[in-house]
Amino acid sequence: MAFVIGEACIDYTDRSCMEECPVDCIYEGERKLYINPNECIDCGACELACPVEAITVDRKAAPEFKEDNKRFFLDILPTRTEPVGNPGGAAKIDAVGVDTPMVAAY
Repeated sequence: MAFVIGEACIDYTDRSCMEECPVDCIYEGERKLYINPNECIDCGACELACPVEAITVDRKAAPEFKEDNKRFFLDILPTRTEPVGNPGGAAKIDAVGVDTPMVAAY
Protein backbone atom coordinates (compact mmCIF):
# COMPACT_ATOMS: atom_id res chain seq x y z
CA MET A 1 0.00 0.00 0.00
CA ALA A 2 1.34 3.42 -0.93
CA PHE A 3 -0.04 6.91 -0.59
CA VAL A 4 -1.61 9.05 -3.33
CA ILE A 5 -1.81 12.83 -3.63
CA GLY A 6 -5.21 14.03 -4.81
CA GLU A 7 -6.94 17.02 -6.31
CA ALA A 8 -6.39 19.38 -3.34
CA CYS A 9 -2.68 19.54 -4.23
CA ILE A 10 -3.23 20.90 -7.74
CA ASP A 11 -1.86 24.44 -7.87
CA TYR A 12 -1.09 24.32 -4.15
CA THR A 13 2.14 22.28 -3.83
CA ASP A 14 3.04 23.28 -0.28
CA ARG A 15 5.93 20.75 -0.22
CA SER A 16 5.61 20.06 3.54
CA CYS A 17 5.12 16.41 2.63
CA MET A 18 8.42 16.39 0.72
CA GLU A 19 10.26 17.69 3.76
CA GLU A 20 8.80 14.94 5.96
CA CYS A 21 9.30 12.01 3.59
CA PRO A 22 12.19 9.88 4.92
CA VAL A 23 12.81 8.17 1.56
CA ASP A 24 12.43 11.13 -0.84
CA CYS A 25 9.66 9.44 -2.86
CA ILE A 26 7.59 12.58 -3.60
CA TYR A 27 8.23 14.06 -7.02
CA GLU A 28 7.33 17.52 -8.25
CA GLY A 29 5.39 18.08 -11.43
CA GLU A 30 4.46 21.55 -12.64
CA ARG A 31 1.14 21.92 -10.79
CA LYS A 32 1.06 18.91 -8.43
CA LEU A 33 3.20 16.49 -6.43
CA TYR A 34 3.26 12.72 -7.00
CA ILE A 35 4.26 9.82 -4.73
CA ASN A 36 6.25 7.00 -6.32
CA PRO A 37 4.39 3.84 -5.22
CA ASN A 38 7.51 1.68 -5.68
CA GLU A 39 9.65 3.89 -3.45
CA CYS A 40 7.08 4.73 -0.75
CA ILE A 41 7.59 2.83 2.53
CA ASP A 42 4.05 3.54 3.77
CA CYS A 43 5.16 5.46 6.87
CA GLY A 44 2.38 8.07 6.62
CA ALA A 45 4.62 11.05 7.44
CA CYS A 46 3.52 12.83 4.27
CA GLU A 47 -0.18 12.42 5.07
CA LEU A 48 0.25 14.04 8.48
CA ALA A 49 2.32 16.91 7.05
CA CYS A 50 -0.10 17.89 4.26
CA PRO A 51 -1.92 21.11 5.23
CA VAL A 52 -4.75 20.55 2.73
CA GLU A 53 -5.31 16.83 3.42
CA ALA A 54 -4.56 15.95 -0.22
CA ILE A 55 -2.74 12.73 0.70
CA THR A 56 -4.44 9.43 1.42
CA VAL A 57 -3.66 5.72 1.33
CA ASP A 58 -4.10 4.33 -2.16
CA ARG A 59 -7.03 2.06 -1.25
CA LYS A 60 -9.03 5.16 -0.21
CA ALA A 61 -7.85 7.44 -3.01
CA ALA A 62 -10.09 8.58 -5.83
CA PRO A 63 -9.57 5.97 -8.59
CA GLU A 64 -8.72 8.59 -11.22
CA PHE A 65 -5.93 10.04 -9.06
CA LYS A 66 -4.62 6.60 -8.11
CA GLU A 67 -4.26 5.69 -11.80
CA ASP A 68 -2.95 9.13 -12.72
CA ASN A 69 -0.26 8.84 -10.05
CA LYS A 70 0.94 5.59 -11.65
CA ARG A 71 0.95 7.22 -15.09
CA PHE A 72 3.26 9.97 -13.82
CA PHE A 73 5.97 7.35 -13.31
CA LEU A 74 5.18 4.86 -16.10
CA ASP A 75 4.21 7.00 -19.11
CA ILE A 76 6.38 9.32 -21.13
CA LEU A 77 5.16 12.75 -20.07
CA PRO A 78 4.99 15.74 -22.43
CA THR A 79 8.42 17.30 -23.06
CA ARG A 80 10.22 14.20 -21.71
CA THR A 81 11.97 11.49 -23.71
CA GLU A 82 11.50 8.67 -21.19
CA PRO A 83 9.30 7.80 -18.20
CA VAL A 84 10.25 9.09 -14.74
CA GLY A 85 10.38 5.47 -13.58
CA ASN A 86 12.01 4.63 -10.24
CA PRO A 87 15.13 6.78 -9.95
CA GLY A 88 15.56 6.05 -6.23
CA GLY A 89 14.58 9.46 -4.89
CA ALA A 90 13.30 12.76 -6.18
CA ALA A 91 16.53 14.60 -5.38
CA LYS A 92 18.33 12.48 -7.97
CA ILE A 93 16.35 14.07 -10.80
CA ASP A 94 15.15 17.38 -9.28
CA ALA A 95 11.72 18.74 -10.20
CA VAL A 96 10.16 16.98 -13.17
CA GLY A 97 8.37 20.21 -14.09
CA VAL A 98 5.58 18.62 -16.11
CA ASP A 99 2.33 16.91 -15.14
CA THR A 100 0.25 14.10 -16.50
CA PRO A 101 -2.31 15.15 -19.12
CA MET A 102 -5.12 14.77 -16.56
CA VAL A 103 -3.57 17.24 -14.12
CA ALA A 104 -2.41 19.59 -16.88
CA ALA A 105 -6.02 19.81 -18.10
CA TYR A 106 -7.45 20.79 -14.67
